[in-house]
Amino acid sequence: MKADGRKILLCNCERTMALDGKKIAAALGAEGEPAVFSHLCRAQIDGFSAALDEAEPLLVACTQEAPLFRELAGERNRDHPLDFVNIRERAGWCGKGADANPKIAALLAEAAITVKPAGMRTIASDGSCLVYGSGQAALDVARRLAGRLDVSLLLVDPQDALPPSVAELPVYRGRIVRASGHLGNFDIVVDGYAPLVPASRAALEFVMPRDGAKSACSLIFDMSGGTPLFTGHDKRDGYFRVDPNHPAGIAEAMFAIADMVGEFEKPLYVGYDADICAHGRNKQVGCSNCLDACPAGAIAPDGDIVIIDDGICGGCGSCSAACPTGAVSYVFPQRADLIRRAQTLVSTYIAAGGKHPVLLLHDDGHGSDMISALARQGEGLPVNVLPLSLFTVTLLGHEILAAALLTGVERIVILAPPSRQDELEALRNQIELVASFLSALGYDQAGQRIDLVVEPDPDKVGAALQQKATAKPIKPQGFAAVGGKRDIARAALNLLRDASPAPQDIVPLPAGAPYGRIQIDTDGCTLCLACVSCCPADALHDNPDRPEVRFIEQACVQCGLCAKTCPEKVITLEPRYNFSPAAMAPQTLHGEDPFDCVRCGKPFGSRGTVERISAQLAGKHTMFQSAAAQELIKMCDDCRIIVQAERADNPFSGAERPRPRTTEDYLAAREAAATATNGHAGKTLSVKDFLADDD
Repeated sequence: MKADGRKILLCNCERTMALDGKKIAAALGAEGEPAVFSHLCRAQIDGFSAALDEAEPLLVACTQEAPLFRELAGERNRDHPLDFVNIRERAGWCGKGADANPKIAALLAEAAITVKPAGMRTIASDGSCLVYGSGQAALDVARRLAGRLDVSLLLVDPQDALPPSVAELPVYRGRIVRASGHLGNFDIVVDGYAPLVPASRAALEFVMPRDGAKSACSLIFDMSGGTPLFTGHDKRDGYFRVDPNHPAGIAEAMFAIADMVGEFEKPLYVGYDADICAHGRNKQVGCSNCLDACPAGAIAPDGDIVIIDDGICGGCGSCSAACPTGAVSYVFPQRADLIRRAQTLVSTYIAAGGKHPVLLLHDDGHGSDMISALARQGEGLPVNVLPLSLFTVTLLGHEILAAALLTGVERIVILAPPSRQDELEALRNQIELVASFLSALGYDQAGQRIDLVVEPDPDKVGAALQQKATAKPIKPQGFAAVGGKRDIARAALNLLRDASPAPQDIVPLPAGAPYGRIQIDTDGCTLCLACVSCCPADALHDNPDRPEVRFIEQACVQCGLCAKTCPEKVITLEPRYNFSPAAMAPQTLHGEDPFDCVRCGKPFGSRGTVERISAQLAGKHTMFQSAAAQELIKMCDDCRIIVQAERADNPFSGAERPRPRTTEDYLAAREAAATATNGHAGKTLSVKDFLADDD
């Protein structure tokens, strides 16, 4: 069976699933007679081997035996794509009597989509490892790791450690006061740094302690039991923090760290476009959403923009979800590919006859474990629950959730791991933002459509998935996810509004929403246009012909830079979404007639500003007591300088400059000399002759 250019192999896993090959093939629009194996990984392995001989991408509906299949493909030197999809725990092992074929067809269609791969970064580790801890326990760990790694031991406290009879590794005493970096590139600063005295006898002795010692290593094994050296320490590759009183945890970490030598490929989880970043302008900080959301400390301010250390980034995606402009975007997978996967999954299910679709968004780790537990120990996922696996659910932004609702699902359930409870604020904000739209447009009068489940108990997860939707499904509406984050969000939100029970032009949004307008107190605005110069989204513009502040609401990201930059503090933000066409057009927020220079008539500044300044300074400031001085306020910059330079009391004036000599002067002098020569009849003239002529 072939679909979307891939050959698909189906197996009912020893007849534990009721697979209807013809029905699945029809739903996929597949070519060829569908074959359903029962023992593809054992008795019918020849079927897989035959498929390997064909020069086309291969999709196998089994993940349990993927290692075996990959081994066979490696022996054949197959270089064509080979992928796997789990239809057993996710669909085939569900409630008794349920028809899972529409769901299986949907899972196969989604798995057959080819997505753009993320870029990769190579990280090298030379095996230099710092063991950081106290006492004999830390010394024992360091000695055991020394056979696999280049180990140094830093003791916070020697405690009961005995001097080794053989110097297998360098031993120091000190406390790490600062650490930075990632796998292959850690830098530390140590206070109280002191090397071991080789002549230590009954106890470890150290000499010449000093502060501020610096060192570098590729790996850190932290069993000090103190405060973690890094924010989000569990996401920092190469940093292993264990409880010194937990032997099993220490042993597990030792096994893991011992293999971290060589070169490693790490995905580049996010992309960054500094041109549309709203972090800051002119040393004023506006948006800091990504900085606040990153749990790993991988993002740092860098002037008016931010920098993302992809060596530290763990790929949680919270920065992408929270970014109002799309400057930070998740690329593992890309936004458009993820939306296309959701659209294909749900549309195939509905087209195959599936009813009441519910979209389950889960991560590869916790979510897959919950699904497996439900399938093996319970009744499995409900037949109408369509699972979509992600690297992490915290990457979900409001534009993705809005697009998912347009697929025709009755509910969206997001299954998040309890271990990441403290990292879900950005996701909750995105859910709240979508809920604000749905409520204002009349969709959620009967109940919620997006549920966040943070639960370690499979039974409770199953109960949450069994809940019936209380709201009517939104009519499916497909659209191409083209453009950036705001382009996709605008397209999805407009479709939601067009199909809504109660269309509204203006939707109020919660504080912090990335949409809205600004308001200007015109009584206090001087039209200095500082707000225009600092706007990172080009939502604010001036008018080259007259003093005006113009505003395009659809472009505003509510970063607040305009309000922070305004010297008069007359700008306020109003989060909302404007569906009307007026939101796309420039609107004048404040404008005045220009003031004409009283000397040359050239327009400059705004009338209100000049008149206000004149009223504040005229007769009240020592420099503007006379009428002539007050007139300077009403002159353009050129005339103001000219008038001051022409004043008799100009303190910068000097003696009258001599008139420059010109060509006419030289010609006149020559003519005078010739005339004098003719008058003296060839007599050679001297200075005395000229003086005599003058007399």
